[in-house]
Amino acid sequence: MTDTAYPHYRVLPGPLHAILLAGTVPLFLGGLLSDIAYYNTYLIQWSNFASWLIAGGELFCGLALLFALVNLIRANPKKGRPTVYFLLLLVTWCLGLVNAFEHAKDAWAMMPSGLILSVIVTALSCISAVIGLTNLRSGGAR
Repeated sequence: MTDTAYPHYRVLPGPLHAILLAGTVPLFLGGLLSDIAYYNTYLIQWSNFASWLIAGGELFCGLALLFALVNLIRANPKKGRPTVYFLLLLVTWCLGLVNAFEHAKDAWAMMPSGLILSVIVTALSCISAVIGLTNLRSGGAR
């Protein structure tokens, strides 16, 4: 009888992947709170804060997306693939990029679409972080 050794993959993301994934939430949330402060005070500096926080969230989300792609490729097709997590993170990154472009407009020209996009991106980043940190399966982990 032959004993087949299957590679053991992590059930949860590695430490760097988890840090990058969890880092997207406070950055996008900070961008949302800055947008709300800008909407209420009309001080242009809040718009600048939001732009930088969204850019940081995009960086973290993009790097977490690369880790998710590697997990998707390495996943055992018989045990299921983490496609929902990957697709949700991809949608978060794409909408975050649109949000960053929206925040590149002049001052009040980004309102209210920038605020609405910030709400959507923050919600998506929270959902993808919860899914990624609790249910991410990279293959045949036992």
